Amino acid sequence: MKYQIMIKMLMLLLSRRKVCAKEIASRYDISVRSVYRYIDELIVAGIPIDVSRGRYGGISIADTFRLPAGFFTRGEYSAAINALKAMASQVSDENILSALEKLQRQIKSENRELTVSGGIIVDGGTWGDTKKFSDKMAVCEKAVNEGLCIKIDYISREGEHSKRVIDPHVLIFKQNVWYVYAFCHTKQDFRTFKIGRIKSASFTGRTFEKKQISREDIPLNFFYRSDELTDVRLEIDKQKLPDVEEWVGIDNIEPRGKAFIADISLPNDDILVNKILSFGGGVKVISPEALKEKVKLAAQKIIETV
Repeated sequence: MKYQIMIKMLMLLLSRRKVCAKEIASRYDISVRSVYRYIDELIVAGIPIDVSRGRYGGISIADTFRLPAGFFTRGEYSAAINALKAMASQVSDENILSALEKLQRQIKSENRELTVSGGIIVDGGTWGDTKKFSDKMAVCEKAVNEGLCIKIDYISREGEHSKRVIDPHVLIFKQNVWYVYAFCHTKQDFRTFKIGRIKSASFTGRTFEKKQISREDIPLNFFYRSDELTDVRLEIDKQKLPDVEEWVGIDNIEPRGKAFIADISLPNDDILVNKILSFGGGVKVISPEALKEKVKLAAQKIIETV
């Protein structure tokens, strides 16, 4: 019933674009708390929904959002259509009938094989990797969608090699990198695994029951605690600006005079030093002093090895 209501909520937002939580709760006979919980799950699934409070607030979906051609697999289309047909036979609701008609029309119009990415191609693999990454991604995606346990051969950032059984709950795409948020049987807790660090992944033949997870439950600062971050100010050369924007985000950079300045909290480790050096002098550390010294020493070592 939960997923049927979520589909109806999504279709309602697509037709109305903005609805208040109380109206949704009344329409589908659920609590306002449940409305927000279901909205959180839709957001985690990648639907661009915004929740605003106040007199003119409400739950809205981006005007540019449409169901892409590959939003559902063929199996998911059939499941959604069957669920809506069952509801339509019991409840006289124009929104349900409209949603059913749209789904049926969309699946009929697609003669090609459906893909999850639709009109967007996302390649999270390394250069030269044409299939291995996509195979691992497909296993993780199927596990998330169908509640399947998988066994992974994983190599951590520290080089630790381990074999684990995990219950994948959510796929995360952050900073151009794919992760899977899963319950780890070894640690008996939820962990975030970088898919690019999974050496192999296979199904165990077992299933699991998904736990209720909201967006706030997922730690998006995967590897660093707040006390491992440092406030950094960088001066950016105009020629390197596009590359730095992709690294730290355009919201953290602003022009000041003839220069571009970035103020941001970053992990204070060797990876940060190497990243700054990778811009070949196009990024200058203004503060803190300790980071400036680290970059100078690293640069000096490079010079000595040439």
